[in-house]
Amino acid sequence: MQIITSVSDMQSHADSLRRAGKRIGFVPTMGFLHAGHLSLMGRARQENDIVIASIFVNPTQFGPKEDLDRYPRDAEGDRNKCESAGVDVLFMPEAKEMYPDKPSVFVCVEGISDILEGAIRPGHFRGVATVVAKLFQIVKPHRAYFGQKDFQQCAVIRQMVLGLNLDVEITALPTVREADGLAMSSRNSYLDPEQRQKATCLIRALLAGEELIKSGVRETEKVRQKMRAVLGQEKGVEIDYVEVADPDRLAPLERLGGRTVLLVAVRLGSTRLIDNLLIL
Repeated sequence: MQIITSVSDMQSHADSLRRAGKRIGFVPTMGFLHAGHLSLMGRARQENDIVIASIFVNPTQFGPKEDLDRYPRDAEGDRNKCESAGVDVLFMPEAKEMYPDKPSVFVCVEGISDILEGAIRPGHFRGVATVVAKLFQIVKPHRAYFGQKDFQQCAVIRQMVLGLNLDVEITALPTVREADGLAMSSRNSYLDPEQRQKATCLIRALLAGEELIKSGVRETEKVRQKMRAVLGQEKGVEIDYVEVADPDRLAPLERLGGRTVLLVAVRLGSTRLIDNLLIL
């Protein structure tokens, strides 16, 4: 596995791969890799000639009071996992390489970036869209792979690709979960044993909402109330939002009857967790 840390070296290598007719599959990550990330790399390995992964903890998507400094990192472990997953090239730039000067150019996807996570974390999706656009220009992939756990992020990136006419295919893969249903996330490492047990309330709330919908309930407020009730059963769980939305624009639905996504976000102590369930 080749490791590249320079933007110019990565661009040159990507250019040479494309000239050779190679199909590039790309998995952008912030590191501290788990089985969810590895599932993306596995799919990329199946569908492309070359698999490139990136590890970059992007400072522009963290707010001033968020966890940039304590975000979990494991560079050596991540390198080993990428190699075992069949990654050909690992792009690991430093922040000063990606942002040599104070960032002054940003990509904004209006509307969909300002609700849900965007409302709780102002500027977050501006940072996400900007770094993903930069990575696409540097790695030059034919396909890029993301996890559905970050449902809104996937929607923002799809809108960005459409809006900027970027020549990259976006593939979102189902959330990979622990045995008890908790969505795998790097931030799960922040949870103490008691919080970790309580965190299963997210998937329990989502499944309760899905059960109501499949039983024939069409009033979205009833579904929201049910999910809130399940989350509220756990002491110490603070709800950021519970939503029943259109999967494409994430606009709240007034009445059910088609494709739907259920989204929840909570705080357990100082840790924020998000999850979602797509209902077709």
